[in-house]
Amino acid sequence: MKELWLRLEPNLPKTSKLELLKLAEGRFNTAILSPEDLSLADGLKLKTASTHQRSDIHIVQTTVLQGDPVPSNSAVEVVVKDREDEKKVMQLADAGIKYALVKCPNWKVIPLENLIAGTRNKIALLADVSGSSEARLALQTLELGVDGVVLPVSSNKDLEIANNLRAEENMMPMTKSKVVKVKQIGPGARVCVDTCELMQAGEGMLVGSQSAGLFLVEAEVHQNPHVEPRPFRVNAGPVSAYVLTPGKKTRYLSELRVGDEVLIVHRSGASRTGHVGRVKIERRPMIVIETEAGESRFTTVVQNAETVRLVSDSESIPVSELKAGDLVLLRVEKGGRHFGTLVADEMVIEH
Repeated sequence: MKELWLRLEPNLPKTSKLELLKLAEGRFNTAILSPEDLSLADGLKLKTASTHQRSDIHIVQTTVLQGDPVPSNSAVEVVVKDREDEKKVMQLADAGIKYALVKCPNWKVIPLENLIAGTRNKIALLADVSGSSEARLALQTLELGVDGVVLPVSSNKDLEIANNLRAEENMMPMTKSKVVKVKQIGPGARVCVDTCELMQAGEGMLVGSQSAGLFLVEAEVHQNPHVEPRPFRVNAGPVSAYVLTPGKKTRYLSELRVGDEVLIVHRSGASRTGHVGRVKIERRPMIVIETEAGESRFTTVVQNAETVRLVSDSESIPVSELKAGDLVLLRVEKGGRHFGTLVADEMVIEH
């Protein structure tokens, strides 16, 4: 989940500031406040960042790079105009700074690309932006995006930007893929993921043999003459398959345990977090499905059963009835994975 910080317009009346902070609860993670305004956040479920040490996050000056003691939970603001400024941000991670708040007044993309690549997993990189369009650009740059954004807030309308960004963060772009081959194979260890949720038609999990192309496998939501629906269950695939989890990370199906988080995805791309209630691994006859999208081919393996369905843009199709030419939905991405985390510029070939 990306971090959303707000920076209150300093010239607002105190009553307006207090009202905006109350409305920001649940939408934003942190409010940047002047030392004089810190008390406005007392009692609110909203972290504060300030130059005052009483705040949750202490904003310090770049003099920390000259050897001054560094607070354990600190942030530095940097205006990035050239490569020398980029180097300053890189140095912050080595100095033990937790957050870098970067403002790019000129070029908006290239500096962030360089910083995302150079500071990943070393420091929380937040882009200080002017509004919603700049925020979206920063959150999507280099596919991974920055770790969060700082938004200026002076009215209720500005707070709505946070709602929109949160909704967009949970959307999963889906791609139509054409089935080119269906092949029955022998039995294998397949995984049923029983969740603590009730899923609806068109909902399931993203699973596949390659992290670059994950198939939307529908939950067992449909009535049939032989077994009752199990809308909490996704008959997902073999133990070796990838499954997408919150934070857009992949895990192997074999790794899932009770209480783990999983990502539940609808054909529209809307997603939500669920939790594993049970994992069942049994030997069952399996089927290989191969599809193509553009110039790429993707495969998955699932149990060969009528209750296992892949999702299209308007319906779902039992895998036992799939044939060449059918269209099913995938989540396609570029790059490779390192212990489940996307590395957008890494070249990985999976067959």
